[in-house]
Amino acid sequence: MRVTKKLLLGTVVTTAALVMTACAPSTDPGTGGEDGGDTPGLTEITVGVITSETGPLAGYGKQYLDGFKAGLDYATDGTGEIDGTKIDVEYRDDAGDPDTAVTAAKELIGNGVNVLLGSASSAVALALAEQAEQNKVLFVSGPAAADAVTGINGYTFRSGRQSAQDVATAGAFLDDLDGKKIVVYAQNTAFGQGNVAAVEAILGGKGAAVESVLVAEDVTEFTPFAQQVLSAQPDLVFVAWAGATTGAMWQSMTQQGVFDAVPVVTGLGDSPTFGAYGEASEQISFLNHYFPGAPSNAVNDAMVAAIEAAGGTPDLFSPDGFNAAIMLVQAVKEGQGDVDAMIAALEGFTFEGPKGTTTVRASDHALLQEMYTVRLVADGDTFVPELIDTASADSVAP
Repeated sequence: MRVTKKLLLGTVVTTAALVMTACAPSTDPGTGGEDGGDTPGLTEITVGVITSETGPLAGYGKQYLDGFKAGLDYATDGTGEIDGTKIDVEYRDDAGDPDTAVTAAKELIGNGVNVLLGSASSAVALALAEQAEQNKVLFVSGPAAADAVTGINGYTFRSGRQSAQDVATAGAFLDDLDGKKIVVYAQNTAFGQGNVAAVEAILGGKGAAVESVLVAEDVTEFTPFAQQVLSAQPDLVFVAWAGATTGAMWQSMTQQGVFDAVPVVTGLGDSPTFGAYGEASEQISFLNHYFPGAPSNAVNDAMVAAIEAAGGTPDLFSPDGFNAAIMLVQAVKEGQGDVDAMIAALEGFTFEGPKGTTTVRASDHALLQEMYTVRLVADGDTFVPELIDTASADSVAP
């Protein structure tokens, strides 16, 4: 694995601080200390992965977990260890519920775990970020896209993209925004609200007037909301949607004639959604975080091969899990279980990930990465993504 470290901090960790509980990082007293003359070596560390294994975002959680397991194998050369330190992982299902996630986090932290990873849900990520700060543990969020996660505190990082990067990528489809009206059509969740804020900040900052139509997450009849979008008479509709109701939402927009009246931009979801756009499939302009054919590099090839060999399917959020594993290994290698040292090891960290050169911005822990513009094209009875262009990490930086 090729990595570049911009900030390196060594740390001496005393045995007494690391063996408080059975799940805390543990050292080998035989490797040094006062008598041996060497710094004690960290022999084992337990980390917690909290994400959706059930619930509305279970599919996203699986993609993350498949990528994480492939990434941990890749970053440790198949050993599950880094420089003699064994990495044990405890998995917890949050079912997409913040309260469930917080309960799991408290249990893990109570058992001595000081590294948490995961979260497909933005609401869960925000709750876990709060726990990380309160308990002074490292938290690396996953697919959760809400911009509020970035810079929320010094203990929280992210291994995926955020809404601002989606919105910035959407700008590649647009001409002059001055005086244009944009309607954001989204779920009334942390993810949806984050997209509204990002569009207001990024596209509104370029002169567009931004309005929103927000829909409760449990709504299943979308006709009235599609009519609201049309009634606003926008110049562009930006759609931010996730979960099981995606297909029904797109069908209602088609039935109400939204695509005949106004251009629509949205993020391309995971592969199960490729057929969900119905008649509108080739009418939508897509921004994209990842699909297996978008990047062209050896790390992506390795991730795809590993996930497929394990019986999985590489998909939208596979890189988020893979990146998380690389970041975990970096933190453990350089920080040796000390939270402050692990944070320092990640700030400014640049590595080669599935999407190419990827950097943890030191100032706010945003993850800088390339993004894609994509179209869907018919392939028999289904649709497949086709890369239009790649947006550089710098051009879409939050």
